[in-house]
Amino acid sequence: MKKLFRFIVKLFFWSVVLSIGLVVVFKFVPVPVTPLMVIRYFENPSEKKLWKHNWIPIEEMSKNIQLAVICSEDQKFVSHNGFDIEAIEKAYEHNKKGKRIKGGSTISQQTAKNVFLWPKRSWFRKGLETYFTFLIEKIWTKERILEVYLNSIEMGDNVYGIEAASQFWFNKPAIKLTSYEAAAIASILPNPRKYKANPASSFIQQRKQWIVKQMQFYGTLNLKTK
Repeated sequence: MKKLFRFIVKLFFWSVVLSIGLVVVFKFVPVPVTPLMVIRYFENPSEKKLWKHNWIPIEEMSKNIQLAVICSEDQKFVSHNGFDIEAIEKAYEHNKKGKRIKGGSTISQQTAKNVFLWPKRSWFRKGLETYFTFLIEKIWTKERILEVYLNSIEMGDNVYGIEAASQFWFNKPAIKLTSYEAAAIASILPNPRKYKANPASSFIQQRKQWIVKQMQFYGTLNLKTK
């Protein structure tokens, strides 16, 4: 029993050390690949197409796309500590009614999940997501979290990150995205394999209009908060 206990303690200790080390590394180094990219690659053995993914610094991303994803996904991103308690409570009440599952995840939580974990829902994964969200909020800046988020999330079928998405949907670099083009890409994030940013369906068109209005209400984006 003592050997087993020592093994568990050592395993826990090194897991914590390695996870913190990985978060520190990714504070400075681009994330080359995410678990979701690999999972998608092996989902259809007959169609093994390498994913479209081009990492760019946040300075090469249009301010429009930065603002669009914040307005559509997490309007308290700049001010919260990684978790939006009010959004989580609303999602919980919504899900209790037995309707379509609704998440209350912040951009920080989504970044933690996309970079370090797998997509399938479970309490164990949610616990790890909480842990990694805490780490990136403490070790990274808000600007870095958004940079990693916009470089890593799925933005189309086999398309990851805003540079690849911008080229795929609008044939232009991410720095040149207009507010409506940025809003169109942000509109498909709930289900990027189902929806199209261009040409936009009536549903996406409505979401796009709503996001642009939110962008106008939000005002200037300032990520230099920590």
